[in-house]
Formats: sequence, structure tokens, C-alpha cells
Amino acid sequence: MSSAEPVRYWDYLAAYEPRRDEYLRAVDRVFSSGRLVMGQEVAAFEEAIAAYCGTGYAVGVNSGTDALTLALKALGVGAGDEVISVSNTAVPTVAAIRAAGATPVFVDVEEDTFLIDVSQVEGAMNGRTRCILPVHLCGQMADMAPLVEIAKRRGVRIVEDCAQACGASYRGSRAGSLGDIGAFSFYPTKVLGAFGDAGVMTTADPELAARLRRLRFYGMEGSYYAEEEGFNSRLDEVQAALLSLALPRVEKAVEKRRELAQLYDQGLAGVGDLALPAVREGCRHQFYLYTVRTGRRDELQEYLRGEGIETRINYPHPVHLMRGYAFLGYREGDLPVTERLARSILSLPMYPELPRRHAERVVEAVRAFFRGSR
Repeated sequence: MSSAEPVRYWDYLAAYEPRRDEYLRAVDRVFSSGRLVMGQEVAAFEEAIAAYCGTGYAVGVNSGTDALTLALKALGVGAGDEVISVSNTAVPTVAAIRAAGATPVFVDVEEDTFLIDVSQVEGAMNGRTRCILPVHLCGQMADMAPLVEIAKRRGVRIVEDCAQACGASYRGSRAGSLGDIGAFSFYPTKVLGAFGDAGVMTTADPELAARLRRLRFYGMEGSYYAEEEGFNSRLDEVQAALLSLALPRVEKAVEKRRELAQLYDQGLAGVGDLALPAVREGCRHQFYLYTVRTGRRDELQEYLRGEGIETRINYPHPVHLMRGYAFLGYREGDLPVTERLARSILSLPMYPELPRRHAERVVEAVRAFFRGSR
């Protein structure tokens, strides 16, 4: 094990400690307001995030998973319906489809971007298809223009899974603004992270916004009268206040991530069999993750661990091959690109406060691994 200073994969304290007093003042403001649920902090954050995403409306909820579930419910997706998505994602994407009562139908992904392979979407559609759910992964948006065209032509809706994409854009449009509804997670690790679970749904449709507000609050519009069956999924006032403090810093954080990605790009180009992140033309990748591919992934990860460098695998097990989703009927080999990625991807340390010297250590360690393995 290396005796050098450890390189953390992610360190929330690096962002929290310099602004500790500011955050604690915001918490005290909420506690002193006399309104702890569904107050002015939530309303202010919803207005701010809607403006940032370029949508007319935003509705806060208690998690990104609920954001997806309520988005599907608001679009009328339910039992007997199918939702086209990908298996190369976090379990919550699929869990939300099931929570809405629908069945996920998986298509494969592009090998270089890890994003939904649009060329496979129409072939997976049938009379039960109600929605397409592209996952914007690692900080880059899916190829939305052809997806929007398919959805319009086939009469289905689009929910964008924006959990990893706050601050990303596609041809000038921000994540969450191109589908019928965008669903965001503000889990602490995210580019815009809360201090616990939190989420939001964005939309340009006032009627959808009104229904989303009902669904998150037991289906009620007024006190104690449910217009429809709903849920309890309210964004907490404290989390909203903290998110409002962090939102104005998102652009600076994204630029720092992009600078670190450029350092990795330059230092790792042509090294071994490494395939570096691909950026689609016209897209702004915000590098929530910096994920490489190599046929020697496990060996490389173990070597870096020995050098005191933390890494992650996002995601080592495709959802369609998990025991919990065996009932869907997928088998190994059904999604070859997704399965190949699960065996080869590795995410390197990436967060705005990552010291440049640590990123340079990562580059040198990766290069040393491949020099020694020739």
C-alpha cells in the first residue's frame, strides 16, 4: 500500500467545510421560520431550478426515484404499459418503472457513450409502449433529437432520467427540457447535491406541473381532499434551502469538472488499451463521472487501490441480469454492449474540489500500470 496521501474518489467535506457557516445559517433560517414543510424555501428553489433548466415549471420531491415514478404516473403510465429504457443504469430507474406499474423493455447502449442506442428504440416498440425513458449517464445527455421525433411520430411520451446530468446540455438545451418531464436526483454525490435525498421534476406543461404537485401530496390540491390517488413525496424545506445555496455554483463546478476531464484526456491519451470518454458533437458533457474502459479493468483497479487511489465501477451488474429482475425474462447475451461495458468500465476520481496534484497522481499511476504490464 502506498504511503502517499490518499486520493479520494469523492469527498463531500471538501465542499462543505469552506462553506459550513453559510449552510448552517440556512438551516437555522428554516428552523426559525415556523414552516418546516412545503414553505417558501421549496417554492424558491423550484422557481430557480426551473429557470436554470429552461423549463416553465419544477416540482420538488423527496428523491430522484420518486421523481421518475411520479413523472410516469403523471403521464398515465401504469399496469399493462411498457416503458423503453436501458439496463446500463442504476436500479432506481427500473424500480421507478415498476413502481408506476409498468414493464421495462430494455434496448442496448452505444459502446462509446454508454447512452441509449436510438437505432434500437423503434424495433422495441409495440401497442403497449407508452413512454421512452432515456438515461443521461455520466454527465452526458442521450441523443434526444431522434428520440423526440420517434416519440411524436409514434404518439408516446418521454421522461428524461437526469439524475447524473444537471448542468449538461444537448444542442443548447439543458437536461430536463427536451422530454415531457425531466426527473432529477440531488443525492449528495451529484453535481447539484443535497445533504440527503432530494429530487425534482421539470416540465414546460402547466397541466402536467399541476398534476405532479397533486401526486406528490396525496393527490390533494387543497387541505384534506384528494382529487386522485397520490403519494407523500415532498421536498424538505431544509434540503431546498441548501440546494438554493448550491445551485448558483453549479456552472463553476461543471467548469472545474471539465478542466479535470481535460487533464485526464491529455494525460491518458494513447495509454494501453484505455478508451476515454466520448463526447457527442454539440453536447456539453459535465463529467459527473469520468469513466474509462479497459480489458484489464480489475487489475487496474487493484493496482490503483494499492497506490492509495479510490475508483468505482458504475455499474458492475446490468439490471437485466440481476436476480431481483429475473422475472423480466432477460438472459446473458441479450444486451451485449451493456454486458461488455459492465466488464470493462472504471470511474476515476472526479469532483470539483479534487486537487490538481491528485488528478496528476491518478494519471501517473495509470500510466505506470500500463508501462509495467507491457
